[in-house]
Amino acid sequence: MRSSDIPEEDILELKTLRNELAPRDSPFAFNNNSGGGFVGDRDLCVTSASVYENETSSGSSCNGGLFNSAEQTCVPIAPWARRSGPRRTIYWDPRQVTAAIVTCGGLCPGLNDVIQNIVFTLEDYGVRPDAIFGIRYGLRGFYSRTSKPVELKQKRVDGIHLTGGTILGTSRGGADIRRIVQRLSLWGINMLFVVGGNGGNAAANAIQQECEKQSVLCSVVGIPKSVDNDILLIDRCFGFDTAVEEAQRALLAAKVEASSALNGVGLVRLMGRSSGFITMEASMASGVVDICLIPEIDFDVPALMAHARLLLQQKGHIVVCVAEGAGQKLVADSSSGMDASGNAILKDIGTYLKDAFKKHLDDADVKYIDPTYLIRAVNTNSTDRIYCKVLGQSAVHGAFAGYTGFTPGLLNTHYVFLPIPVIIQAVRTVDPSGRSWNRLKTAINQPDLVSSAQAVAA
Repeated sequence: MRSSDIPEEDILELKTLRNELAPRDSPFAFNNNSGGGFVGDRDLCVTSASVYENETSSGSSCNGGLFNSAEQTCVPIAPWARRSGPRRTIYWDPRQVTAAIVTCGGLCPGLNDVIQNIVFTLEDYGVRPDAIFGIRYGLRGFYSRTSKPVELKQKRVDGIHLTGGTILGTSRGGADIRRIVQRLSLWGINMLFVVGGNGGNAAANAIQQECEKQSVLCSVVGIPKSVDNDILLIDRCFGFDTAVEEAQRALLAAKVEASSALNGVGLVRLMGRSSGFITMEASMASGVVDICLIPEIDFDVPALMAHARLLLQQKGHIVVCVAEGAGQKLVADSSSGMDASGNAILKDIGTYLKDAFKKHLDDADVKYIDPTYLIRAVNTNSTDRIYCKVLGQSAVHGAFAGYTGFTPGLLNTHYVFLPIPVIIQAVRTVDPSGRSWNRLKTAINQPDLVSSAQAVAA
């Protein structure tokens, strides 16, 4: 099949500013992009890589669509997405570009890597070094009186990938969209790169819509950041691979502590507000976890303690890995509020389980580890470092191609441009009937941790 045979309605639609910009040759056209060629707008990748025998096949619950965890429904999507990469024809004059980069939300390995590679790629296109700015401390930096934007020249970002965190600072909330777009217009910014998770991409989408409303010509690009790996469609968000690797250190420490004590219980709480990907993957990778608890799977204390007691009798010690969003029905109360990003403030399932193990397991020696801030603050491993480099480059390529309101990402192992409205419809979650969760359950022989009375009530 040739891509020319595929109708436009079967391709994920990207917003474009091309009708308001003048086409021109890429600055890399003179040598055919160093001999590597260019990506065409009709270079496409499939959005669903698997075809199932029937509806009972593992993982087929939402074949060809997106699972909306909030509404428990499948949302159909177009079967094709456009490849990311440099285009032979660009639509912004590099000499007229003023770009801004902002990092939003919690820390995540790779933020500095992405900042660095956006700057490098912008300068490669010919953007003036004094026309690339970093917005300080998240979206509120657009109108803060105390945190002014900073110039991001190559010299300033050289080597920043070797450290964790973000040189720009970050914060949650503070998204006065109207004021932000007014600043974009006032400062002449016509490329904005928003590095964030679901909240950051939602803000980028709102900024793009407000730019359209106010007739401000600006390519707004999101870059998918999330240690929870909870952004729809994308194979993995940057920082996730590093987070899994770092999380194993805590799990291995818990194993040492638990196995060195009589009736030892090593309890590790990891990130994962609504999605259990890091908890599931770290548990599988470490090979030391006996019980894994994630937000997508309910459990109750009687069933959990019965299984833990059996394992202690068999092994003499256990390691339990729990996601921060797991078991919230057990600990939630009326005092739960909202954080600056509009997320419900979670109750501490880790300390709850620590107390529960001490109460219900005779002579249990419980060691509790919460490595959250240690994981968030590390610099990237080699896999994420390469991924961040490609994402930073792809973001700039897409902006120069005249697109707006999109995010670059890895989809079925291919780099693509994805419309932001598609990926922010819901939070990506672990499929309880999928192969990944089933692999872990069978590897550690974990039963359903719901008592029979609870199961009947459900």
